[in-house]
Amino acid sequence: MRSSRLLSILLLLQTRRQLTARELADELEVSLRTIYRDVEALAAAGVPVYADQGRAGGYRLVEGYRTKLTGLTEQEAAALFLVGMPGAAAALGLTAETSAAELKLLAALAPDQRDRAGRLKNRFHLDLPAWYQDAEDSPHLSAVADAVLHDRRIKVLYRRWEEPREVERLLEPHGLVLKNGSWYVVAATPRGLRTYRVSNILELTPTEDSFERDPDFNLTQFWQDHLEGFDRVRYTDEAVVRVSAGLAARIYDVSFPSLVKAVAAAEPEPDGSVVVTIPIESIGNAAASLSRFGASVEVLEPPELRAELANLGRALHDLYS
Repeated sequence: MRSSRLLSILLLLQTRRQLTARELADELEVSLRTIYRDVEALAAAGVPVYADQGRAGGYRLVEGYRTKLTGLTEQEAAALFLVGMPGAAAALGLTAETSAAELKLLAALAPDQRDRAGRLKNRFHLDLPAWYQDAEDSPHLSAVADAVLHDRRIKVLYRRWEEPREVERLLEPHGLVLKNGSWYVVAATPRGLRTYRVSNILELTPTEDSFERDPDFNLTQFWQDHLEGFDRVRYTDEAVVRVSAGLAARIYDVSFPSLVKAVAAAEPEPDGSVVVTIPIESIGNAAASLSRFGASVEVLEPPELRAELANLGRALHDLYS
């Protein structure tokens, strides 16, 4: 533990040039006394570290000194892809590994490269959950991630949308995907590769049983194919709607991607309204989604959707009249 901390102090001083004892103690979550002893140990080992006195002082390395002790551990190397994604790293239980890997990467860079990397880190931030949504609570995520990394089977009790709602599954997890704040595990089953929402895992039992993953499996390609297939299954019909001139003028403020795309590509009518065709999942789903626009969107086809919206309007009128 101490050798790891000494290396961390060395790399911190190499990347940040000067740090006070308090800053080092806060960074490494140790006492000031521990920092004093560690710096003395580094100096005794021949590391050219010295202290600048005064209010703007702190520990520094002799100008030009660089260490080559920047090798990544296996866990740090595995966490490299999460550098710059602190939320995802924390969810997977890899915060410490990601921080250490980032520090070692910075230490390996030349000063000008390190400065540029620092500017990019401080000026770009990735926030994954969608607006008005919190990241899902997935208590079994770290266990799923461990199984993914080590190619081990897991037994899960899973809640799905159809009956029976709760089912037991033996999964061979091949990969994890984070989409809009929700984690999904792609796993092999007797029926082939399937996708499971990690937050819907009610119980998880790790096993020591290893599995052999398909060498041709490509997580990125699988997920893209999955999304395309999901849309083909999800959208079962189409609707023709008239969008009012007022809504068409502010269509880019609307959270309804298929409607925004269709209106943006259409030619407006003389009165400024726009008639477009959009995909829909079902009559009930489309009625619920379009009703929030009130009279700004009129359904022209199919007649079943017009009737469903009329029924919904009458029910609301009866409730609030």
